[in-house]
Amino acid sequence: MEPLYFVISAVLVGFHKVFGNLFGEASGVAWVLSIIGLTLVIRMALIPLFVKQIKSSRNMQLIQPKVKELQKKYGHDRERLAQETMKLYKDTGTNPFASCLPIILQMPIFFALFRLIDQAAKEPETPRGLMTEKLNTQFGDAIFLGAKISDTFLNTDDWGVRVLAAVLVLAMTATTFLTQRQLMSKNMPADALTGPYAQQQKMLLYVLPVVFAVGGIAFPVGVLFYWTTSNLWTMGQQFYVIRNNPAPNTEAYKAKAERDKAKAARKGISTEPTGSTAVVATEVVEAPVAPRPQPKRQTKAQRQAKRKPPSKK
Repeated sequence: MEPLYFVISAVLVGFHKVFGNLFGEASGVAWVLSIIGLTLVIRMALIPLFVKQIKSSRNMQLIQPKVKELQKKYGHDRERLAQETMKLYKDTGTNPFASCLPIILQMPIFFALFRLIDQAAKEPETPRGLMTEKLNTQFGDAIFLGAKISDTFLNTDDWGVRVLAAVLVLAMTATTFLTQRQLMSKNMPADALTGPYAQQQKMLLYVLPVVFAVGGIAFPVGVLFYWTTSNLWTMGQQFYVIRNNPAPNTEAYKAKAERDKAKAARKGISTEPTGSTAVVATEVVEAPVAPRPQPKRQTKAQRQAKRKPPSKK
């Protein structure tokens, strides 16, 4: 984890220098804003992976009819079904695990930040990364809205900490649920809402929020700010992609078509052909022209005989 400590602490300390000058070095506001800044930097770095995630999720939706055909054809042979399914994924450039990449890559960063906050409160004299003893003390003792950002819901008797932690846990859980529901309700075609992939998505819809809610009560308030901000970024980023580049045959695709039609109407552009402007393209096939017959060549005797008048009898 040591390399991650240096990377995360470098970003954190950089933001703290900016916000510390505005709100005070020991201010909880400065440290919370620094955590939010760290979150935004990490999420911007993960944008290429998010694009791959969106493409993979869309491909998974679009190939569901083909997956069902394979299941009907090779349902009796699980090994052959697995082989044909993986071949389909390869041919269509689909990675079924791409949707998990942003979360998987964030987990080490999440735990590194957890350790930085936890150790800043418990062992401020031990530097980690670029966090000196002074910065550790400020970080561990920083108070935001009456709550220490190094405290958790479980390890404190301060009701101010518990209320703030509970609000953040609820916000983290709600944003996780709404992000997944937004994807399923607006950007999945009807034929993709059945089958194993759809069942997996439905399971994640309800399981992930529960996991975050149960785990959230053990996270420091500072970590809850990180994860809630990350969820809000994900929800907004996904909303933008679904609104502007929806998958075909989905509710979002129909809504975008309606918006485009209304926008064209406001500009006075007709999206449907009229009787006066519609042009029907037809292919004209001309009949082949027969070559002009050439006169048959005659001998000199034949030409003279032709010019000679007929004899009188």
